[in-house]
This record gives sequence, C-alpha cells and structure tokens, in this order.
Amino acid sequence: MSLHLKSLSAAVVLAALGLSAAQAETVKIAIAGPQTGSVAQFGDMVSAGALTAIEVINAAGGVGGNQLEAVPMDDGCEPKQAVPVANKVVSEKIGFVIGHVCSGATIPAADIYENEGVVMITPSATSPVLTEGKKRKFIFRTIGRDDQQGPIAAAYIIDKVKPKKVAVLHDKQSYGQGIATAVKNALEKAKIAVSLFEGVNAGDSDYSAVVTKLKSAGVDFVYFGGYHPEMGLLLRQSREQGVKATFMGPEGVGTKDITSIAGPASEGMLLTLPADFISDPANAALAKTFADKKRDSNGPFQLTAYSAVKVIADAIVGAKSANPTKVAAYIHKNTFDTPIGKIAYDAQGDLKAFKFDVFEWHQDGSKTPAK
Repeated sequence: MSLHLKSLSAAVVLAALGLSAAQAETVKIAIAGPQTGSVAQFGDMVSAGALTAIEVINAAGGVGGNQLEAVPMDDGCEPKQAVPVANKVVSEKIGFVIGHVCSGATIPAADIYENEGVVMITPSATSPVLTEGKKRKFIFRTIGRDDQQGPIAAAYIIDKVKPKKVAVLHDKQSYGQGIATAVKNALEKAKIAVSLFEGVNAGDSDYSAVVTKLKSAGVDFVYFGGYHPEMGLLLRQSREQGVKATFMGPEGVGTKDITSIAGPASEGMLLTLPADFISDPANAALAKTFADKKRDSNGPFQLTAYSAVKVIADAIVGAKSANPTKVAAYIHKNTFDTPIGKIAYDAQGDLKAFKFDVFEWHQDGSKTPAK
C-alpha cells in the first residue's frame, strides 16, 4: 500500500499544505487487535474497516501527498500481549494506531501510547477506565462508552421487557464487568431489583453452576456482559436446563459465531450495538465499496474503524502535518464528518455523543431492530 504519488492532484495537495515532493512520505498506521484467539472476528471487523479506509484514501491521492500504510499487529485480545505490541509500535516509530479492540488490551497499551506521544483511536473499546478523569492528549475513540451503552440497554429492559426478576452476569474482565455494572446501576436507579449479580470465568466450558442459580432464582431476564463464546454457552446450557429467560448482551456478543455455539438458543437474544450506520443512505456508496472489495460491512466495528482512519487522515490535512502531537491537538479542537456521523471530542478523548440501538438476534445470524 506504499505507493508513490504521480498525479497532478497529489502535487496540488502538497502545494496546498506547503510541502515539497521531497517531504512526502509514507504514514504508517498500526492496526492493533486480535488476529488470533476466540474473538479474532472482532479484529477482522476492525481490519476490514481500517483497510478499506486506507485504500480509499490512498486511491484519492493520500493525505497531504502522503500515502497511508497499514501495519497489522496481533494482541490476541490479551493485556499481556498488548503491552509488547504497543512497545513495538513505539520502537518502529509508528505515530498512529487504530485499535486496540478489546478494552482489557486497550487500557495498558493506551498508557504507553500516551506517554510516548502516539495517537491511538479505538473503534471498539468501551470501558470508561480507558479515559475517565485522565484528560488524555493522544487517546481517542470512535465508539461510545459503557456508561452510554448501559443506560440504553437498561431503558429497553425497563420500558419494553418489564421483567419480574433480573440476573446480571459478566466475565470478570474490564469490558464485560464494566458494561454489566453500568446496566446494573441503571436498573437499580430505576428501582428494578437485580436478584443475582455474578461473574463467570471466561474460557470455561461448563456454566452449569451459574445456570442452576438462574433456575433456582426464577429469573426471567439475564443480562450478560462479555463476549460471544461465553454468551453462547450460557444460552445453550440454560435452555438445556429449562431456563426460559430472555438473554441480552452488548456488542461483544454480536457475531455470527454465537449461533454456531448456541444453536437455536440464540434466536431472540437481545443486544445493544452501534447504530446500523451502513444502512444510512448517505453510506450507500461506501457499502458498495466494501462489497466490491469483498469485505463484510455489517458488523459493529467496520464503520467505527473506517471513521477512525478518516479522523486521522482529516486531522493530518487540517494540521498540515503528520506529527502526532499536532494531529492530536487538531483532533481535540475540531469536528469530523465520518460514516458514523459528525463527531467531536471532549477533553478526555471520548465522543461527545454516540448512538447505540437495541437489536434482536436470529438463528440465521441476522439481526433486526428490537421492537
């Protein structure tokens, strides 16, 4: 993807930014996330969105006469792997990162990027811990936080489901526990009692003990904070034990692989996801671009990743520099038109607004807006 610019339009862009052809260079962007492991599907979504954006931008002449180059890096969604990945980004003098994907991996990596002056935009990490109270200079998101998503889920539970007994489960990890706690707090604020709040071990294959607790408590609604492997097993094993409660989860359960785990038990699962941006008529041409490149655009993170690249590219043009410090300062002070809408940042690097919606999952791997 490192191509030399030969067109007149590129020269015009260079002149407009006050750069000479000799100053043009490749701008490397690391795409950091799980390429392996049980949630590699989410890394694939981020890669699809980021690569598509990079290719589209390069085809149009790059940014400031510079071509963008993707540098994939695998953290396996593991904090212990994320730290060496972040150190590798720094040692290779890469100034920009799309990722990381999982909150647990993103948080320790972000500390390194912040200290070393690397601009990181995560399209998927929702944990408030990443930014809360830290006034980050170099850390941003193109997705909302758990405390934005949780109330959306809770409002639907309260207004539409109206359960009698609720259980809230989580996987004891930064992302899962964070979103589960946000939902629990919102329910309790609305005077909805949570009969059971408990963590399960991610990676286990037998959740019969907690399923027995669900059955004994007589819950008719279960919210689970975590990823699809655990949610799939909880759904299947609950149905096998006769638990008929409605299940709901966050965007981390929204992958077709949940059906291969849960089978028919996945039908009717509720989940919160970023709004269906790809269906916006304004993104029709972009949807075709994804299709032409034979990339799926229907997951929760493709367009947030595409938007993250676009923010970096637009900020390089706006700052008239590929210096990460100048780019970061520009991001903080400006708004950006992206496939997920017009976005702007607060002092922490969080989006001032983000739209989550509630969907119903179907056994064939599709989803529809929840009624």
